[in-house]
Amino acid sequence: MASSSETESLCCVPSIGQESLLGTEAEALAARFKALADPNRLRILSIVSTSPEAETCVCDLSEPLDLGQPTVSHHLKILVEAGLLNREKRGVWAYYSLVPGALESLAAILTPKPQP
Repeated sequence: MASSSETESLCCVPSIGQESLLGTEAEALAARFKALADPNRLRILSIVSTSPEAETCVCDLSEPLDLGQPTVSHHLKILVEAGLLNREKRGVWAYYSLVPGALESLAAILTPKPQP
């Protein structure tokens, strides 16, 4: 039978096969989750992701969000900087699309890994 000091020293050690986040990884993830922590930005992602064309013009976001164009642009900038949206300028308009795999990679971080 293990002594109490042996049990205590083992209780805080991650199981073999489990990896914890490095500080830099945690900071990058926190920035991405912070970008998602706003109802308007979540709605923007929803609008863009459900668009039949898989992209949305900035001109089509103000009305459904009931926000002014400068506010919409601010939210879009945060989502682009967080690596969640791509921005493509076409003439006077900018079109936004989801970065492939960006949302899936965030979901994967939150999904528990099966234990061996």
